[in-house]
Amino acid sequence: MKSHLMTPVDAAWYHIDGPVNLAVIPSMLLTRKPLDFEKVKTVYKHRLGQFERFRQRVVERGFPIATPHWEDMPDFEIDQHLHHVALPSPGDKAALMELINDLASTPLDRARPLWDVHVVDGVDGGSALIMRVHHCIADGTAHVAIGRELFDSTPDAPLERAAAARPAAAAPGSVKRLFAPAVGTVERSFKGVRSAIDTAVDTAKHPQKVLENAALVLAGAVTLAAELLKRSDSKSPLKGDFGLKKHVAWSDPVALADVKAIGAPLGAKINDVLVAGMTGALRAYLKKRGVDVDQMTLHAMVPVDLRPPERAAELGNEFGLVILELAMRSRDPLERVRLTKERMNQLKHSVEPAAILALFNLFGRGPKAVEDIAVQLFGSKASLVMTNVAGSKETLYLAGVALDRVMSWVPHPGKELGMGISILSYKGFATLTVIADARLVPDPGAITEQFHREFASMLAAVKKGEKKKSVARAAKGNRPAARKRTAKTAKARSKAAKDARH
Repeated sequence: MKSHLMTPVDAAWYHIDGPVNLAVIPSMLLTRKPLDFEKVKTVYKHRLGQFERFRQRVVERGFPIATPHWEDMPDFEIDQHLHHVALPSPGDKAALMELINDLASTPLDRARPLWDVHVVDGVDGGSALIMRVHHCIADGTAHVAIGRELFDSTPDAPLERAAAARPAAAAPGSVKRLFAPAVGTVERSFKGVRSAIDTAVDTAKHPQKVLENAALVLAGAVTLAAELLKRSDSKSPLKGDFGLKKHVAWSDPVALADVKAIGAPLGAKINDVLVAGMTGALRAYLKKRGVDVDQMTLHAMVPVDLRPPERAAELGNEFGLVILELAMRSRDPLERVRLTKERMNQLKHSVEPAAILALFNLFGRGPKAVEDIAVQLFGSKASLVMTNVAGSKETLYLAGVALDRVMSWVPHPGKELGMGISILSYKGFATLTVIADARLVPDPGAITEQFHREFASMLAAVKKGEKKKSVARAAKGNRPAARKRTAKTAKARSKAAKDARH
């Protein structure tokens, strides 16, 4: 039976998965028109089948340490992974949310390939499609590659497509094996951080010399070590003992045109404003939970894509992380935008992502117990995972049906990170999603609702500031005329007084 060794980084993510905190990425698309289940199944069978990992299960073998391998699933049937269900009446958002809560809390069957799809009928007159994929199969960028295969840009696109050529990977040299996969990612780390912070889509460059990058990876490790020695995040409802249940929520869409309008007068990019809005929503939520937000420190782990462009269509995991301090202590919404912009700018030249990728490569080669200790150390320095993904600007189609909304939830594996927050843009709008431990955060909908209100507040503040500037400019522009009138009046009064004396 065909099998091959899982890469150490993918193995690390396979082991991170636990019974109370799954390393599974759920995503959902909504349609106004009902999906035809048989047509959807045909699309998945033809297009998803080209990725062999969706036909393989994970087995652990080896001595003295058993390691994960990809193994072809005997008698693989895609029907076992596609499910057709109907949403209970009244088919509203609350009912859909409860269904996703159950799925997000349920582990995938490890005896089979680690993914599944649920096509849900009766969702506000249309359909929902919920897909779950284990993190060891694909990271966020790899999910984009999957979406490119499944979705079309026109409703009448042919089912069969020409498969894109994928270059074979070159065999690494001895030095590269020592530092793999981090060597060759430092330049991408710089570019990836800038891009993740600016637009969340990396535009990586080719690697520099191996030895130079190895030195930079080590420099990044030193910087990372300094970060990990810092004091842990403040105690908050986001940290504590996890239960088995997950709760999810998603916001109403926010227009990117409004996001740009907020950022323009402050010189802030779209991502600066989105993260500041998320921070404001968290601040309001934690304040209602009794947290002294004016004194707290809250960090987010932010994934940074390090995959080179020639491997953009490959699955697996190739990303690092940066630790971002959120502007929780700032009471003013526009000040939060300024602070967020400033802190993100400081991270744009970080080499920490490459160092973290190297550490995951190391963790994946050892026993799970060692990896658990490392994951706990990382988790103690932050309270949540945060991602921002720029989706398609144009309408996408699945099985001939237009996708109205697209969203996903980022997992928050480990024992310390109690929440995952994602911001995904599609067709000119951004949606914030939250997944959290139900025991710690039983009401994530309060965060997503506040996210939408936060943007209304920021937009109003910007308009108020622009109005004040406009009034000031107008007053400044009228000052010469006013001074001329005042001088003319004074001269007339002086002449009148002189005439009166005579």
